[in-house]
Amino acid sequence: MLLSWLLASTDERPDAIRIDDRAVSWVELRRLAAAVADDLRGVDRVAVDATASLPTVVGVVGALLAGSAVVPVPPDAGPMEREHILRDSAAGAMLVSADDERRDTPEGLPLIRIDLARLSDTSHPEPDPAGIALILYTSGTTGAPKGVTLSRRAIAACLDGLAAAWEWTPEDLLVHGLPLFHVHGLVLGVLGPLRVGGRLHHVGQPRPERYAAANGSLYFGVPTIWSRVAADTTSARALRAARLLVSGSAALPTTVFADLAGLTGHQIVERYGMTETLITVSASAAGPRRPGAVGLPLPGVRTRVVDERGRSVPTDGVAIGELEVCGPTLFDGYLKRPDADAAARTADGWFRTGDVATIGPDGWHRIVGRAATDLIKSGGYRIGAGEVEDALLAHPGVREAAVVGTPHPDLGQQVTAYVVGDGIHEAELIDFVARQLSTHKRPRQVRLVEALPRNALGKVQKSRLTAE
Repeated sequence: MLLSWLLASTDERPDAIRIDDRAVSWVELRRLAAAVADDLRGVDRVAVDATASLPTVVGVVGALLAGSAVVPVPPDAGPMEREHILRDSAAGAMLVSADDERRDTPEGLPLIRIDLARLSDTSHPEPDPAGIALILYTSGTTGAPKGVTLSRRAIAACLDGLAAAWEWTPEDLLVHGLPLFHVHGLVLGVLGPLRVGGRLHHVGQPRPERYAAANGSLYFGVPTIWSRVAADTTSARALRAARLLVSGSAALPTTVFADLAGLTGHQIVERYGMTETLITVSASAAGPRRPGAVGLPLPGVRTRVVDERGRSVPTDGVAIGELEVCGPTLFDGYLKRPDADAAARTADGWFRTGDVATIGPDGWHRIVGRAATDLIKSGGYRIGAGEVEDALLAHPGVREAAVVGTPHPDLGQQVTAYVVGDGIHEAELIDFVARQLSTHKRPRQVRLVEALPRNALGKVQKSRLTAE
């Protein structure tokens, strides 16, 4: 059963699940969700306005109890993106909070209201483990967003693997403030506690002082959040009492890793995954943590790194190539996109992540970045953007850095850096990197900018940098 803990629990403590300032017990959540499930009989797919709220959690859980596939709609989605998600997913209805005054959506979908005053004791049969649990839409950087279909079985495999790696138990209180329409915030951050049994406190806006005040044992965050925590020394020191800090969704700068270690006493756990693969690689609670590295494959997951011709590259921690993944956490396919499925999978069934990585002799993985933007081919050399970014971030005047390959008439591509900092100059930064890395890896150009464009999870949107 995907929601094994929730369905079996008799715990009526009032704060099992807290979203901002509203909380419910395990038993109350089950009864609230059962009322939603009663309303969803016969609805194959249901959209939900995925705000960071208790009604969103109740709605998602209710749909999963009913066996309906959940289609989270980002609350900040523009009209075109929203219309595409609802039309492409073929959602039959939309779940909204009871205080929503609309009669239907602009797209004509009927609304099903999530009433936090209505409880049910209906027992719903366990849906097929192979059935679709979630349809999550990718960011759409290469066209219209694609619907990623994730089975109940794949989600359970992912959460069980993470529970083992992170020693996640019912005694844990998970704290985070992540969006509830991505894998990180929804699958790990909500369904994780419902399967494992640990309590959840979603703090609303993920501000350092809110993280500090929550008194959790397990914390999730993206690099932007952890960078802000590290800059707030009082809040950072308050996390010393925690058991484990976890970072994901983008690479954590090594400087932030070091700052957090000094302030919190914790070496942060990094992990790697995608919407299509869920989480496949992670450092563990019991094992070492290495800045800039994401650990070892989770149980049942296999990985390999290949070159442009599909040949394996050496596992020496230096050679880089595209990471491919195989295992029980993989998605079933892109909704209505057999062409995209075929392009994303190898003939022998491995998923092409599009991420550039290196694997060391001991199996530890380091993610360099996206093949499309972070593998720079310059003058016959293959350069990982992440390595150059780490070198730039070691400069005391650099606060943020993003490195891309831009066209060059002789080299093919040149290393170009976009930097946010204080009192720094282009020539100084170029020389600084050249002293740390091979000369061919130094930026040929450094552009000083006020800020780097980021998405909701804090990932730098490099396509916007190069477009501008």
